[in-house]
Amino acid sequence: MVHNTLADIYHNNRPALTAPVRQAALAILRAACTICVFSLAPSSAWAQDQTLTAPEGEIVLKMTGNLSRTNRDDMAVFDLAMLAALPPAVLQTSTVVTDGTKRFDGFLMRDLLSSVGAKGEVVRATALNDYVINIPMEDFEQFDVLVATHMDGERLLPSDKGPLWIVYPRDDHAQLQDIRYDYRWVWQLLELDVK
Repeated sequence: MVHNTLADIYHNNRPALTAPVRQAALAILRAACTICVFSLAPSSAWAQDQTLTAPEGEIVLKMTGNLSRTNRDDMAVFDLAMLAALPPAVLQTSTVVTDGTKRFDGFLMRDLLSSVGAKGEVVRATALNDYVINIPMEDFEQFDVLVATHMDGERLLPSDKGPLWIVYPRDDHAQLQDIRYDYRWVWQLLELDVK
């Protein structure tokens, strides 16, 4: 006979089980039921995960469009501290505008998009100099595209491609050597609009 549940095992073998074993089995069954019940109830951690904190410092990035989590009107705004709280990522690659291989520190674009519940097909990126390009959302799923805050250990400044620079792992994928991807390396990133 095959037993499908802990309760079946307990009830079908009750006479054969000693008192301490029965008590242990009941304790496990109660604990399992408690876990099941509490896993169905909304938790405060989940609720907090659905909202973004308000920035305390200077806003360096604004996100609009199809977002499920915002912190100002219908948009998500970030200061450097908020962006630094995203999971860190490092990328070493060459670029078409710098010499040699550079080390970039920052966070993955997919983590940023996930943090605001972004859904769409395209992300429209705008730079401080009004450069605008549409980037397919699939890029961020297919490649570890970084939003860099540092290059070779130095903070990126607006005078040198900062404070945020979209960087592709071009040395890791032959496909990314195509000039179409070079246009997606937005430096002085200011705004993202998810469509």
